Amino acid sequence: MHTLFARNIGAPEGPVALPGGALYVTEMSGDRQCVSRLSAPDAGAYAERSVVVTTGGRPNGLAVDGDGNLWIAEAGLRALLCVAPDGREILRIDGPPDGRFAFPNDLAFGPDGHLYMTDSGLALTDFLDGQNFVEDFMSLPWDGRVYEIDPKRGAVLRHIDHGILFTNGIAFDKAGVLYANASFPGDIYRYDIFGGAEARRELFGNVLQPDDKDGLKGPDGMKFGSDGRLYCTVYGQGNVTVLGAGGRVEERLALRGSCPTNCAFALDGNTLLVTEVGDGHVEALPISCNGLALHAPALGL
Repeated sequence: MHTLFARNIGAPEGPVALPGGALYVTEMSGDRQCVSRLSAPDAGAYAERSVVVTTGGRPNGLAVDGDGNLWIAEAGLRALLCVAPDGREILRIDGPPDGRFAFPNDLAFGPDGHLYMTDSGLALTDFLDGQNFVEDFMSLPWDGRVYEIDPKRGAVLRHIDHGILFTNGIAFDKAGVLYANASFPGDIYRYDIFGGAEARRELFGNVLQPDDKDGLKGPDGMKFGSDGRLYCTVYGQGNVTVLGAGGRVEERLALRGSCPTNCAFALDGNTLLVTEVGDGHVEALPISCNGLALHAPALGL
Protein backbone atom coordinates (compact mmCIF):
# COMPACT_ATOMS: atom_id res chain seq x y z
CA MET A 1 0.00 0.00 0.00
CA HIS A 2 1.21 3.50 -0.90
CA THR A 3 2.00 5.32 2.38
CA LEU A 4 3.78 8.38 3.79
CA PHE A 5 7.19 7.70 5.32
CA ALA A 6 7.69 11.22 6.71
CA ARG A 7 5.88 14.56 6.87
CA ASN A 8 6.83 18.21 7.54
CA ILE A 9 10.20 17.99 5.79
CA GLY A 10 11.52 21.25 4.34
CA ALA A 11 11.66 20.82 0.55
CA PRO A 12 13.32 17.37 0.72
CA GLU A 13 15.83 16.05 -1.81
CA GLY A 14 18.79 13.66 -2.02
CA PRO A 15 17.38 10.57 -0.24
CA VAL A 16 19.88 7.87 0.74
CA ALA A 17 18.53 4.68 2.31
CA LEU A 18 20.33 3.39 5.42
CA PRO A 19 20.47 -0.01 7.12
CA GLY A 20 17.60 -0.62 9.51
CA GLY A 21 15.11 1.42 7.48
CA ALA A 22 16.36 4.96 8.22
CA LEU A 23 16.88 7.58 5.52
CA TYR A 24 19.11 10.59 4.95
CA VAL A 25 17.54 13.55 3.14
CA THR A 26 18.59 17.08 2.34
CA GLU A 27 16.19 19.89 3.21
CA MET A 28 16.43 22.77 0.73
CA SER A 29 13.91 25.19 2.24
CA GLY A 30 15.21 28.52 3.48
CA ASP A 31 14.30 27.79 7.10
CA ARG A 32 16.11 24.42 7.15
CA GLN A 33 19.14 24.30 4.76
CA CYS A 34 20.35 21.06 6.28
CA VAL A 35 20.90 17.34 5.96
CA SER A 36 18.62 15.29 8.21
CA ARG A 37 18.31 11.70 9.28
CA LEU A 38 14.80 10.23 9.28
CA SER A 39 14.34 7.26 11.57
CA ALA A 40 12.61 4.08 10.46
CA PRO A 41 8.95 4.80 11.29
CA ASP A 42 7.05 2.59 13.70
CA ALA A 43 3.85 0.97 12.44
CA GLY A 44 1.18 3.61 11.99
CA ALA A 45 3.59 6.48 12.70
CA TYR A 46 5.88 8.76 10.68
CA ALA A 47 9.66 8.94 10.70
CA GLU A 48 11.27 11.14 13.32
CA ARG A 49 13.68 13.80 12.05
CA SER A 50 17.08 14.77 13.46
CA VAL A 51 19.51 17.25 11.91
CA VAL A 52 22.96 15.93 10.94
CA VAL A 53 24.44 19.20 9.68
CA THR A 54 23.18 22.66 8.70
CA THR A 55 25.06 23.79 5.61
CA GLY A 56 23.47 27.23 5.34
CA GLY A 57 23.08 27.25 1.55
CA ARG A 58 20.77 24.94 -0.38
CA PRO A 59 21.86 21.30 0.01
CA ASN A 60 20.58 19.26 -2.92
CA GLY A 61 22.00 15.88 -4.01
CA LEU A 62 23.51 13.48 -1.51
CA ALA A 63 25.71 10.37 -1.62
CA VAL A 64 27.32 8.29 1.12
CA ASP A 65 30.75 6.66 0.81
CA GLY A 66 31.93 3.37 2.28
CA ASP A 67 33.17 5.09 5.45
CA GLY A 68 29.74 6.57 6.12
CA ASN A 69 30.71 10.12 5.18
CA LEU A 70 28.11 12.28 3.42
CA TRP A 71 28.85 14.02 0.12
CA ILE A 72 26.57 17.00 -0.41
CA ALA A 73 25.95 18.87 -3.66
CA GLU A 74 25.49 22.30 -2.07
CA ALA A 75 23.79 24.45 -4.70
CA GLY A 76 23.58 27.56 -2.54
CA LEU A 77 27.25 27.49 -1.57
CA ARG A 78 28.24 26.40 -5.10
CA ALA A 79 30.38 23.65 -3.62
CA LEU A 80 30.70 19.91 -3.07
CA LEU A 81 31.00 19.13 0.64
CA CYS A 82 32.17 16.01 2.44
CA VAL A 83 30.78 15.79 5.96
CA ALA A 84 31.28 13.15 8.65
CA PRO A 85 28.20 11.52 10.25
CA ASP A 86 28.74 13.76 13.31
CA GLY A 87 28.42 16.89 11.13
CA ARG A 88 32.12 17.73 10.94
CA GLU A 89 33.21 19.09 7.54
CA ILE A 90 36.04 17.03 6.06
CA LEU A 91 36.46 18.49 2.59
CA ARG A 92 35.09 21.24 0.37
CA ILE A 93 35.53 21.41 -3.42
CA ASP A 94 34.56 24.69 -5.09
CA GLY A 95 35.04 23.67 -8.72
CA PRO A 96 37.51 22.91 -11.48
CA PRO A 97 40.65 25.02 -12.06
CA ASP A 98 38.89 27.15 -14.68
CA GLY A 99 36.09 28.37 -12.40
CA ARG A 100 33.56 27.62 -9.67
CA PHE A 101 30.64 25.25 -9.80
CA ALA A 102 27.39 27.02 -10.66
CA PHE A 103 24.62 24.82 -9.21
CA PRO A 104 25.79 21.42 -7.89
CA ASN A 105 22.71 19.24 -8.20
CA ASP A 106 23.01 15.47 -7.90
CA LEU A 107 25.67 12.85 -7.17
CA ALA A 108 26.53 9.21 -7.83
CA PHE A 109 29.65 7.21 -7.03
CA GLY A 110 30.92 5.17 -9.96
CA PRO A 111 32.38 1.66 -10.07
CA ASP A 112 35.85 3.26 -10.27
CA GLY A 113 35.45 4.96 -6.89
CA HIS A 114 35.14 8.42 -8.42
CA LEU A 115 32.24 10.74 -7.76
CA TYR A 116 30.08 11.97 -10.65
CA MET A 117 28.10 15.17 -10.30
CA THR A 118 25.58 17.14 -12.32
CA ASP A 119 25.76 20.94 -12.31
CA SER A 120 22.58 22.58 -13.59
CA GLY A 121 24.47 25.41 -15.24
CA LEU A 122 23.58 28.69 -13.51
CA ALA A 123 23.90 29.99 -9.96
CA LEU A 124 20.57 29.77 -8.15
CA THR A 125 20.42 33.55 -7.66
CA ASP A 126 20.31 33.88 -11.46
CA PHE A 127 17.16 31.78 -11.98
CA LEU A 128 15.32 31.21 -8.68
CA ASP A 129 13.01 33.50 -6.74
CA GLY A 130 12.65 31.61 -3.48
CA GLN A 131 11.76 28.06 -4.57
CA ASN A 132 10.28 29.19 -7.90
CA PHE A 133 11.87 29.80 -11.29
CA VAL A 134 11.98 33.40 -12.51
CA GLU A 135 9.61 34.31 -15.32
CA ASP A 136 12.11 34.24 -18.21
CA PHE A 137 14.14 31.21 -17.06
CA MET A 138 14.05 29.38 -20.39
CA SER A 139 15.86 32.24 -22.13
CA LEU A 140 18.80 32.24 -19.71
CA PRO A 141 22.28 31.06 -20.85
CA TRP A 142 22.17 27.53 -19.40
CA ASP A 143 25.41 25.54 -19.42
CA GLY A 144 24.52 22.38 -17.53
CA ARG A 145 27.46 20.04 -16.98
CA VAL A 146 28.45 16.55 -15.86
CA TYR A 147 31.69 16.29 -13.88
CA GLU A 148 33.99 13.46 -12.87
CA ILE A 149 35.63 14.11 -9.49
CA ASP A 150 38.40 12.30 -7.64
CA PRO A 151 37.12 12.40 -4.04
CA LYS A 152 40.44 11.41 -2.48
CA ARG A 153 42.33 14.25 -4.17
CA GLY A 154 39.42 16.65 -3.99
CA ALA A 155 39.91 17.44 -7.67
CA VAL A 156 37.70 17.71 -10.74
CA LEU A 157 39.15 15.36 -13.37
CA ARG A 158 37.05 16.14 -16.41
CA HIS A 159 33.93 17.70 -17.89
CA ILE A 160 32.04 14.76 -19.36
CA ASP A 161 29.41 17.00 -20.95
CA HIS A 162 28.30 20.63 -21.03
CA GLY A 163 25.64 22.85 -22.60
CA ILE A 164 22.76 20.84 -21.12
CA LEU A 165 19.42 22.53 -20.37
CA PHE A 166 19.34 22.14 -16.59
CA THR A 167 21.26 18.96 -15.82
CA ASN A 168 19.65 17.15 -12.91
CA GLY A 169 19.50 13.46 -11.95
CA ILE A 170 22.41 11.03 -12.33
CA ALA A 171 22.81 7.25 -11.97
CA PHE A 172 24.87 4.24 -13.04
CA ASP A 173 23.40 1.05 -14.47
CA LYS A 174 24.65 -2.47 -13.76
CA ALA A 175 27.10 -2.34 -16.69
CA GLY A 176 28.72 0.89 -15.49
CA VAL A 177 27.07 3.15 -18.07
CA LEU A 178 26.43 6.66 -16.75
CA TYR A 179 23.02 8.31 -17.11
CA ALA A 180 22.15 11.98 -16.58
CA ASN A 181 19.02 13.92 -17.42
CA ALA A 182 18.00 17.36 -18.68
CA SER A 183 14.96 18.75 -16.90
CA PHE A 184 13.71 21.25 -19.46
CA PRO A 185 13.43 18.99 -22.55
CA GLY A 186 12.65 15.92 -20.43
CA ASP A 187 15.53 13.91 -21.90
CA ILE A 188 17.66 11.23 -20.30
CA TYR A 189 21.17 10.82 -21.74
CA ARG A 190 23.70 8.05 -21.33
CA TYR A 191 27.49 8.04 -21.59
CA ASP A 192 30.01 5.25 -22.06
CA ILE A 193 32.67 6.79 -19.85
CA PHE A 194 34.84 3.67 -19.51
CA GLY A 195 34.94 2.62 -23.16
CA GLY A 196 38.30 4.19 -24.01
CA ALA A 197 37.01 6.73 -26.52
CA GLU A 198 35.77 10.18 -25.56
CA ALA A 199 32.40 9.94 -23.80
CA ARG A 200 29.59 11.19 -26.02
CA ARG A 201 26.03 12.14 -25.17
CA GLU A 202 23.50 9.58 -26.39
CA LEU A 203 19.75 10.10 -26.06
CA PHE A 204 18.28 7.23 -24.03
CA GLY A 205 14.66 8.30 -23.53
CA ASN A 206 12.21 11.01 -22.54
CA VAL A 207 9.92 11.00 -19.50
CA LEU A 208 7.40 13.72 -20.32
CA GLN A 209 3.79 12.87 -21.04
CA PRO A 210 3.12 14.14 -24.58
CA ASP A 211 -0.43 15.28 -23.75
CA ASP A 212 0.54 17.27 -20.66
CA LYS A 213 2.14 20.62 -21.56
CA ASP A 214 0.98 22.86 -18.68
CA GLY A 215 3.54 24.17 -16.19
CA LEU A 216 7.15 23.31 -15.50
CA LYS A 217 7.77 19.57 -15.72
CA GLY A 218 10.93 17.54 -16.06
CA PRO A 219 13.04 14.63 -14.83
CA ASP A 220 14.74 14.95 -11.48
CA GLY A 221 16.51 12.30 -9.36
CA MET A 222 16.59 8.70 -10.58
CA LYS A 223 17.78 5.22 -9.58
CA PHE A 224 18.08 1.82 -11.23
CA GLY A 225 16.17 -1.15 -9.93
CA SER A 226 17.51 -4.70 -9.78
CA ASP A 227 15.09 -5.39 -12.66
CA GLY A 228 17.34 -3.28 -14.94
CA ARG A 229 14.75 -0.51 -15.30
CA LEU A 230 15.34 3.17 -14.57
CA TYR A 231 13.01 4.80 -12.02
CA CYS A 232 12.93 8.57 -12.61
CA THR A 233 11.02 11.13 -10.55
CA VAL A 234 9.34 13.71 -12.78
CA TYR A 235 8.91 17.10 -11.14
CA GLY A 236 5.52 18.71 -11.88
CA GLN A 237 4.16 15.52 -13.42
CA GLY A 238 3.39 13.81 -10.12
CA ASN A 239 4.86 10.42 -10.91
CA VAL A 240 7.87 8.18 -11.10
CA THR A 241 8.35 7.26 -14.75
CA VAL A 242 9.89 3.83 -15.34
CA LEU A 243 11.96 3.24 -18.47
CA GLY A 244 12.98 -0.16 -19.79
CA ALA A 245 16.40 -1.17 -21.08
CA GLY A 246 15.65 0.33 -24.50
CA GLY A 247 14.59 3.69 -23.09
CA ARG A 248 10.87 3.22 -23.68
CA VAL A 249 8.41 4.32 -20.99
CA GLU A 250 6.95 1.14 -19.48
CA GLU A 251 5.12 2.45 -16.43
CA ARG A 252 4.18 5.60 -14.55
CA LEU A 253 3.82 5.29 -10.78
CA ALA A 254 1.38 7.92 -9.52
CA LEU A 255 2.30 9.91 -6.41
CA ARG A 256 0.31 11.87 -3.85
CA GLY A 257 2.35 15.03 -4.46
CA SER A 258 2.91 16.67 -7.84
CA CYS A 259 6.53 17.75 -7.31
CA PRO A 260 8.79 14.75 -6.61
CA THR A 261 12.51 15.50 -6.56
CA ASN A 262 14.33 12.19 -6.04
CA CYS A 263 14.03 8.58 -4.96
CA ALA A 264 15.87 5.81 -3.14
CA PHE A 265 15.21 2.09 -2.80
CA ALA A 266 14.87 0.95 0.82
CA LEU A 267 17.59 -1.53 1.74
CA ASP A 268 15.14 -4.04 3.22
CA GLY A 269 13.58 -4.53 -0.20
CA ASN A 270 10.68 -3.71 -2.48
CA THR A 271 9.98 -0.12 -1.36
CA LEU A 272 10.76 3.05 -3.27
CA LEU A 273 11.08 6.17 -1.10
CA VAL A 274 10.30 9.41 -2.95
CA THR A 275 10.99 12.96 -1.73
CA GLU A 276 8.34 15.55 -2.66
CA VAL A 277 8.74 19.31 -2.21
CA GLY A 278 5.19 20.56 -2.79
CA ASP A 279 3.84 19.09 0.45
CA GLY A 280 7.23 18.46 2.09
CA HIS A 281 6.97 14.74 2.62
CA VAL A 282 8.55 11.39 1.74
CA GLU A 283 6.29 8.81 0.08
CA ALA A 284 6.76 5.04 0.26
CA LEU A 285 5.72 3.03 -2.79
CA PRO A 286 5.61 -0.77 -2.95
CA ILE A 287 7.82 -1.98 -5.82
CA SER A 288 8.25 -5.40 -7.40
CA CYS A 289 12.05 -5.32 -7.16
CA ASN A 290 14.96 -4.18 -5.02
CA GLY A 291 17.21 -1.30 -5.95
CA LEU A 292 20.47 -1.81 -7.80
CA ALA A 293 23.18 -1.57 -5.13
CA LEU A 294 24.86 1.83 -5.08
CA HIS A 295 28.63 2.15 -5.27
CA ALA A 296 30.11 3.26 -1.94
CA PRO A 297 33.93 3.30 -2.00
CA ALA A 298 35.89 3.41 1.24
CA LEU A 299 38.05 6.53 0.85
CA GLY A 300 39.84 6.76 4.20
CA LEU A 301 39.52 10.54 4.47
